[in-house]
Amino acid sequence: MILTKCLTLIWLSLLTVCAGRTLHPLPCKGGQGAKLPIQTSRPYNIAHRGSNGEIPEETAAAYLRAIEEGADFIETDVLSTKDGVLICFHDAILDETTNVASHKEFADRNRTYEVQGSNMTGFFTFDFTLKELKKLRTKQRYSFRDQQYNGMYPIITFEEFINIARDAPRVVGIYPEIKNPVLMNQHVKWPGGKRFEDKVVETLKKYGYGGSYLSKKWLKRPLFIQSFAPSSLVYISDLTDSPKVLLIDDVTVLTEDTNQTYAEITSDVYFNYIKQYVVGIGPWKDTVVPVSNSYIQAPTDLVKRAHAHNLQVHPYTYRNENEFLHLNFSQDPYKEYEYWINEIGVDGLFTDFTGSLHNYQEWTSPLSETSKSPRQLLTQIASLVLPYAKA
Repeated sequence: MILTKCLTLIWLSLLTVCAGRTLHPLPCKGGQGAKLPIQTSRPYNIAHRGSNGEIPEETAAAYLRAIEEGADFIETDVLSTKDGVLICFHDAILDETTNVASHKEFADRNRTYEVQGSNMTGFFTFDFTLKELKKLRTKQRYSFRDQQYNGMYPIITFEEFINIARDAPRVVGIYPEIKNPVLMNQHVKWPGGKRFEDKVVETLKKYGYGGSYLSKKWLKRPLFIQSFAPSSLVYISDLTDSPKVLLIDDVTVLTEDTNQTYAEITSDVYFNYIKQYVVGIGPWKDTVVPVSNSYIQAPTDLVKRAHAHNLQVHPYTYRNENEFLHLNFSQDPYKEYEYWINEIGVDGLFTDFTGSLHNYQEWTSPLSETSKSPRQLLTQIASLVLPYAKA
């Protein structure tokens, strides 16, 4: 009889755990009590443009979903409007992820500019005021992702993005990218000769962001500032002590500002220089582990060398879909996370699917008793009740 009751208890406990994934509550203002601090004991879960595998990228809804699903940091790309307002948007042009083409009143804004040595044609963010951009609605970048949210959400400002993180019921970090700084400084002029980079840092300071990595101030409002332009990171080092991350593209690509290849700026000589200004690098993952015919090859020594220079490594971008998963992983994103975290040894991951990374980490390296996997809970419950069953 006692055994039956004990087994029933175990079964009911498992049903409670397995009924659905546990999500963090949605952000709310005026929450009571101290916020749960950001975790620093395992690789960071960085929500790449929000949880954009589910909801159109860089929208408030995508960031709220990412926080709900357990992101440590929400990541955004910062660009500027014609009137100098900082916005969250990835592409220099609006064409791929908004409905700008359906707004006939903006037809004459379709223009061609030189961007990083090549001509680009489209509707550029810096040819629109914020008021005009707020008339547009976002859409999914990829046709194989959920289309139900197309046309629902507006472009948000950088300040709106910051407030989403600040209003969360736990401490959520932000990870803004100074995007296309050369292009922004060419086409947008701010009073007093200010630069695009100045405006980004001013906005962060306005909301209390600052402090070196893991300092008391940083832990209160965690922040990494990232850019593909090394000169921008060097420049803002005189403006803020917040940690900075140098993004790394394919090794054959030229930087937009220094005209060096990324092969050059991943050398030990360059690492020895840039580590004065940054705490880490954010490489394209195929730069870390080359790919041939959709199969990963032997990894390079990039992570090992970066760690030798005391630099963190936060690769991008991890995506759940078969279109992106390399064949070595049997179309299983958990296998990919396992490989990068345990074999390559990265310190953070930019992912389009915050929930899947969070679930993987909670199963393999849970932060609390409530985040243990059903198997772990079964073992724990059994150890507590089975002695009584034998009595």
